[in-house]
Amino acid sequence: MTMSLSRRDFLKAGAGLIVEFQLAPYAYSQTPQTGAPPARPIDAWLAIDAEGQVTVFCGKVELGTGIETAMAQLVAEELDVAFPSVHLVMGDTARSVNQGPTVGSKTLQQGGPQLRRAAAEARLTLLAMAAEKLAVAAEQLRVADGVVSAPNGSQVSYAQLVGGKRFARTVGDTARLKSPADFRIVGREQARVDIPGKVTGSHNYLHDFRLAGMLHGRVIRPNAIGAKLKAVDEASVNSLPGNVRVVVKGNFVGVVAEREEQAIAAAAALKIVWTPPASGLPAMSELEATMRRTSAETQQMTAAGDVDAALKSAARTLTASYRTPYQSHGSIGPSCAVAEVKDGRLTVWSATQGSWMLAGNLATLLGLPPAAVRVIWMEGSGCYGHNGADDVAADAALLSQALSRPVRVQWMRSDEHGWDPKGPAMIVDLRGGLAADQRIVAWDYQVITPTHSSRPAGGAGGNLLAGLLQGMAPRLAMTGGNRNAPTNYQIPNHRVTVHWLKESVLRASALRGLGAPQNTFANESFIDELAAAAGADPIAFRLKHLAGDSRAIDLLAKVREISGWTPRPSPSTSPRKVSGPVLRGRGVAFARYENEFASAAVVVEVAVDRKSGMISVPKVHVAHDCGLIVNPDGLKNQIEGNIIQTLSRALKEQVTFDRNGVTSVDWVSYPILRFSEIPEDINIALLNHPEDVMYGAGEATAVTVFAAVANALFDATGVRLRSVPFTAADVLRELAHRKA
Repeated sequence: MTMSLSRRDFLKAGAGLIVEFQLAPYAYSQTPQTGAPPARPIDAWLAIDAEGQVTVFCGKVELGTGIETAMAQLVAEELDVAFPSVHLVMGDTARSVNQGPTVGSKTLQQGGPQLRRAAAEARLTLLAMAAEKLAVAAEQLRVADGVVSAPNGSQVSYAQLVGGKRFARTVGDTARLKSPADFRIVGREQARVDIPGKVTGSHNYLHDFRLAGMLHGRVIRPNAIGAKLKAVDEASVNSLPGNVRVVVKGNFVGVVAEREEQAIAAAAALKIVWTPPASGLPAMSELEATMRRTSAETQQMTAAGDVDAALKSAARTLTASYRTPYQSHGSIGPSCAVAEVKDGRLTVWSATQGSWMLAGNLATLLGLPPAAVRVIWMEGSGCYGHNGADDVAADAALLSQALSRPVRVQWMRSDEHGWDPKGPAMIVDLRGGLAADQRIVAWDYQVITPTHSSRPAGGAGGNLLAGLLQGMAPRLAMTGGNRNAPTNYQIPNHRVTVHWLKESVLRASALRGLGAPQNTFANESFIDELAAAAGADPIAFRLKHLAGDSRAIDLLAKVREISGWTPRPSPSTSPRKVSGPVLRGRGVAFARYENEFASAAVVVEVAVDRKSGMISVPKVHVAHDCGLIVNPDGLKNQIEGNIIQTLSRALKEQVTFDRNGVTSVDWVSYPILRFSEIPEDINIALLNHPEDVMYGAGEATAVTVFAAVANALFDATGVRLRSVPFTAADVLRELAHRKA
């Protein structure tokens, strides 16, 4: 069995310096954290061994976004060591510092300053040690690549300074962080450390992980959402190879065998009788009506002026409704986990986004004390939010506990598409009013949404699918659906109201951006509709309502420049005189993520086949502002990923269901964008603000894509699509309607 070292074992194995750092309990903060030092230490952040290699015990994890590289850059910069000497241990509840889950584009924004502070304090400590050893004032010393030099030429390395000693030091505010003017690693392009192994096939994904004596498991789900287990015929699999065992806990049914293919065969052969639910799901055609009549809690997010009076007195008013469906994460590889329950302790290898949150919920699920649960993060196949990574960890843990053997569970594709938590469906109703001078004077925004998070939290076993199947209650907070519901435009009379649905048709949780793409779809489509009604150029109309917001103005000006934007109103042609085989248009959208963090302005160019209605996106232009840029190359990679994934969601993705459950359980029924369909060119301009904090870039560009595509389609065709995904059938239907 392969086990990783504890920090104590790590230090015993070689010389090391430990710098300790205190963290406040994690909360979904809406403001950037500065990494300000706490009163006393609680854990070790980094170690320097006898060879000068730096190990950082980071609570954040790599989700394919390049964060491992960027965090290492921050540490190497403040510690003054060579970048290749920094290595991260990520998301291990026994070794890493709990920095909260890796969510919401908060990794660099909140976790980065903490690592910078720890590294800066380590450097200050080492300089004090070097000053004593070299008999030179610390202020006269210089450091380069982990070697401290005195004016007389004498030198000593960090490794030599540490020796065999163990240091415990409270991180305070004594060390001064580097000025951006002194950066030599941060702000420079750095090749991602994970890419070579992924390209050559040597990277160890969680799916590759094996333990000695490991069994393989599969879980058999109910044949309908809400169905109850009536009977299991264990004898139906007795004759199958693999020493098959059946595990039943409530409505949770699993099989375990010696080999994976044996477990798959047993899951297919096991005879189970389910009692159908008292009432099934609504028909898909009834989804909007169901949501509108579902009980909800109303939250007034923002309100200014007298919206109703302004609408009544407006020179022109518009109304519109925008709809987005349930969507899956579409992780290319299905979720996987390995668990071992031994001597009353659980160890789980998981691709979770929140190791500590998952550990607490697994403790509840298995009836173990929290201290008896260890979660070791390993990279999975991508998540894009709360997919099945936590749920499959619970599956493996329950099966291991039942058999007292390590168990590996890998979901089937039907598990992933059918049972992962879905990005929620949403409805937005908008009313707006224009004054005689074509300025917006009234804005009434109503969003209908369930919560966007059912992540493991608060130790609730019911936040895991296996817990739900055992009758455990989830612990949910209404969150995420209000993200980017307000706009950053200056409108004198505005109101934003959120109607939080108490129930969701399908189990819902966080998908990239949570409610921000859907809300920005509504906001930026409606601002485009108002611009068209005013006969104004879409970018000029936005700029007119962003007075005083210099960063937003700069972004829109930059995207106008790089896209070669020609000022004119949309659409580009009269909707009643459309001609030619291909209709072309461009659309713009702007958003500041959560209204205060990273910003993006995007111009999408579309081509629409007039005969088939097929939509293609040949070019996308992005102007991006995330404050201080750590790794420009990694940032561009992240933006490209944002664009491609959200284009897929805009043009193709929609969860389908019937009365029993999800029916889009494979890549045919739930298609995603193919390589041949990605844009030919994604043109990116980065606006760096090194004097600012680091804002996360994981979602800012994704937020704009739905709206930019919708606006481009309107520009090309003269028809307005208000429901995602935008399909060829939608285009043909609306074109035919306009002709009629």
